[in-house]
Amino acid sequence: MKGFTYIARPSRVVFGSGTVTATAEEVGRLQRTRVLLLGGPHVAAAVGAVRTALGPLVVARFDDAAMHTPTDVTARALEAAKAHAVDCVVSVGGGSTTGLSKALAARAGYDQVIVPTTYAGSEVTPMLGETENGVKTSRWSA
Repeated sequence: MKGFTYIARPSRVVFGSGTVTATAEEVGRLQRTRVLLLGGPHVAAAVGAVRTALGPLVVARFDDAAMHTPTDVTARALEAAKAHAVDCVVSVGGGSTTGLSKALAARAGYDQVIVPTTYAGSEVTPMLGETENGVKTSRWSA
């Protein structure tokens, strides 16, 4: 096995029943006001609850996250983010939406709030795996 070093990055985890209603407060804590909401049809109910919690903070939505964070999907989401002048990304779902959120943060510096619906692990690591032309590569935030 090739060796590696894991360095835990500072993060804020809000855990508990009903905490999704505090999503707008978390965006406000970051002093952000224009959210790109990431989701998908498989988590429509959860996305709806977060959308309701965020209210007018949501200025755009992107529902095309895909497994292994294809760079062409990231490029389309980045276009949507720029077109709507977002300053924050809120992702709802599993590893696909979390990965897309991390890719947008890596490329454009967006703050992000992750609302996981499953445990993928990606929501608590500084690692991002991306796929381009069928080849998956990894990067880490500093």
